[in-house]
Amino acid sequence: MPKTLYSLMLNDEVVREVDLLAHRLGTNRSNLINEILAEYVNYTTPEKRINDVLSAIQELMQPSEDLIPFFAPHTYSMSLKSSLDYKYRPTIKYEVELNKGYEENIGTITVLFRTQSPMLIESMTEFFRLWVEIEQAHLTPLLGVKTEYALYDGRFSRSLARPDRDCTSNELASALAEYIRLFDKLLKGWLSGRYDAHAVEAAYYSFIRNSKVRF
Repeated sequence: MPKTLYSLMLNDEVVREVDLLAHRLGTNRSNLINEILAEYVNYTTPEKRINDVLSAIQELMQPSEDLIPFFAPHTYSMSLKSSLDYKYRPTIKYEVELNKGYEENIGTITVLFRTQSPMLIESMTEFFRLWVEIEQAHLTPLLGVKTEYALYDGRFSRSLARPDRDCTSNELASALAEYIRLFDKLLKGWLSGRYDAHAVEAAYYSFIRNSKVRF
């Protein structure tokens, strides 16, 4: 959304209180005033929508013992930490970053992993490649657009296409949360040997066919 510089005459005491509140919220004067005015005229800014989506994901994940969310309000990203079912229980981190503009995609999900184990790296790489093949086979035909993927330097990223239908912030948050839960569950099952390629694909197929919001 484009922004324009405007001149306003404001009371010094009001500005002082606005600055104090902006500091406590981790934002700045312009952004806070923009949010206040948008709320007053009942307009949802892209920044407010992102904050609503990420806040809702955090709330949805709070009861989970497998995924621990971390989100700072007024930012465009959040992370979720998970422990793998693998020997010394290494941790991985999921990062969800959302864009202010929805022209081509709404953001990115990235899986960050740090390990020195060649066997674990090889097994995770196999899973990521399998995931790409499965999504290209089952998701791409439904969306009609191609998802972008990248795998390098201890990270696997996936672009988030615009949802296939209009949805509320809570609906989008729920869809993202369920997607991450599924990915985390199947990755852990793959690494522990509980799931093979056919089981992973079957679980994904069932999930995507029953999803109300696809991206």
